[in-house]
Amino acid sequence: MKNRLTFFSLLLFIFSCQNEKTDRMKNPTIPVEYPNTEKKEHTDTYGANEVRDDYHWLEDDRAPEVEDWVVQQNQTTRGYLDKIPFRQAIEDRYRELYDYPKLSSPYRVGDYYFFYKNDGLQNQSVIYIQHGLDGEPEVFIDPNTLSKNGTVAISLAGSSVDNRYLSYLRQEAGSDWAEVHVMDIAARQELPDVIEHVKFSGTTWFKDGFYYCRFPDPDENAKFSAANQYHSVYYHQLGSGQDQDELIYRDEENPNFTMGIDITEDEQYLILTKSSGTDGFETWYRPADATGPFMPLFTGFAHKNSIIDHDQDAFLVHTDIDAPKYRLIRVALNRPEPENWKEIIPETEDLLQGVSSAGGKLFADYLKDVTTRVYQFERDGSGKKEIRLPGLGSAGGFYGKKDYQQLFYTYTSFLYPPTIFLFDITSGSSKPFFETPLKYNPEEFTEEQVFYTSKDGTRVPMFLVHRKGLALDGQNPAFLYGYGGFNISLTPYFSPMRILILENDGVFALANLRGGGEYGEEWHRAGMLDKKQNVFDDFIAAAEFLIDTGFTSKDKLAISGGSNGGLLVGAAMTQRPDLFAVAFPAVGVLDMLRYQKFTIGHAWAVEYGSSDNPEQYPYLKAYSPLHNLKDGVHYPSTLVTTGDHDDRVVPAHSFKFAARLQEAHQGENPVLIRIETDAGHGAGKPTGKIIEEGADVLSFFFYNTNSPVKYLKG
Repeated sequence: MKNRLTFFSLLLFIFSCQNEKTDRMKNPTIPVEYPNTEKKEHTDTYGANEVRDDYHWLEDDRAPEVEDWVVQQNQTTRGYLDKIPFRQAIEDRYRELYDYPKLSSPYRVGDYYFFYKNDGLQNQSVIYIQHGLDGEPEVFIDPNTLSKNGTVAISLAGSSVDNRYLSYLRQEAGSDWAEVHVMDIAARQELPDVIEHVKFSGTTWFKDGFYYCRFPDPDENAKFSAANQYHSVYYHQLGSGQDQDELIYRDEENPNFTMGIDITEDEQYLILTKSSGTDGFETWYRPADATGPFMPLFTGFAHKNSIIDHDQDAFLVHTDIDAPKYRLIRVALNRPEPENWKEIIPETEDLLQGVSSAGGKLFADYLKDVTTRVYQFERDGSGKKEIRLPGLGSAGGFYGKKDYQQLFYTYTSFLYPPTIFLFDITSGSSKPFFETPLKYNPEEFTEEQVFYTSKDGTRVPMFLVHRKGLALDGQNPAFLYGYGGFNISLTPYFSPMRILILENDGVFALANLRGGGEYGEEWHRAGMLDKKQNVFDDFIAAAEFLIDTGFTSKDKLAISGGSNGGLLVGAAMTQRPDLFAVAFPAVGVLDMLRYQKFTIGHAWAVEYGSSDNPEQYPYLKAYSPLHNLKDGVHYPSTLVTTGDHDDRVVPAHSFKFAARLQEAHQGENPVLIRIETDAGHGAGKPTGKIIEEGADVLSFFFYNTNSPVKYLKG
């Protein structure tokens, strides 16, 4: 009998070992009791269409009842996240990976160099100044001393022509609203000049002051949600009050237009850009010393024309006219007609995403299959030379004044943290100026680019990053990220958060969807307006590719995106709820019928269309995430994220989507919303908040894909 029991115990042990992986991978359900969100009957009318919006009341994010709802939702979400057993371990490792020095490319002002530096875990990067390349760095502005919780962000905005003054923007709690301040560089003293209600603007210095763009004084009660109109150009004379600033330009007939103001390096011409939205703009100019009207150079909003430089009574212009992948042309001011344009750098099969001028040379920044190539040219387009980069990744910089002979640029990839290089124009050589110390071994991982086929047969690129030798057995947690909009290209860049995914045998995937700018204007236009569904199809096809090739399975797959990418995630999870285990719509545009009613949302109508247009309403309604949630559907485990001070994509989008999702969802898996306080759309977020949110996202990801967290220490 004893031997029979021993044999039975042995069989039981073998059976339990065979099922150890399966048992370990089944995380217990953490019960969630959602707050009761009241439904208040409300109907919106779009032409002949009536649409119920019973969570409309959540749009008033300053109302006491909405503030109470935010508190209840955050308590529920926090209660869930804090029960994930490895959440603190995730945060500890993320903090360790994040704790490395971060430096920006130096910005030269006369004999001084300015740069941002974060020692590792400082909430905001400190602005340093040093005299010459060999000088000793000194603290110039430390934003961390300006608030108790690190929510004040500082960004350099421009310098005076005589290199005496430096202007900077001060923004609080992640808001797009900014103040302009001015510092005397040598004295290290702040001037009394303060400019308020600035938004979407830098400073353009001329003589004893600077140009800037601002909106009229906002209603303080609706500052973070009311539509922004009458963006205007002003000139501020140093030493005077803002109420004395001169109004330079305002388009009274088109209140939704946004403005930009710049000046050529030789200070000969002032350049005005007028945008009806986020795609295409007009370019106007006038002599810098003149006071008359601006003269048109490019009118209409079908194209994007950027003046790179002025030289011998002609503008060098980066344009997509007759060149969807862009080219550089020379436009003589006495003969500006298209038939007189001279082509300096012609269009090629690769995207010419930008051209800069420095040291008497031109630097052309290309994308070839979504990785950077940089070439140096003479100003007439001759003498093409490639600048050798460390690998296939992303590089930026290569700008400076005509007399500069040394430039800085930054290079990064998925596994290569940002490294700053000093480039000598005369010799064409580069050398590292600042390298990031690593707290992981990049040799353990690999990055590759694949191409997959979308629904309509389009070939779409995607980057994959994972541990070397990863088994393609469908058991790997995968984190699929996308954006697909506004002509924005997603190129390789480093993130310590992703390293934590890789350390736990996860796959990070970045899909370069239509709607972005990776292959020029044709790629962009194939994913905008009535073709927006192509973007969602591309994203869904990326997920299917990852599953079909064994990189992951639908039970292990998470999707993530922010802003327009939040829309992407919302549309994908409502169209294919069966395909994903987890969804992270971050600061998303989720109500496609009302987005244009808030802050700067009206500017996106050129990209999306508007429900006010009866021809565009049907396709917006067809994919609007909020309006396509259906009762009784099992949706992926979802963590919606937003900020209470987001005045770019107002939090009402996320509030209403989360409330409706909690109502419609059928299943024990969680559908939650995480609302960051004193935070906006993302820019200027303190390091502490970044780490806490990242730890919450990764913990939610691993727990709801039933993935073992086995690698947490460096």
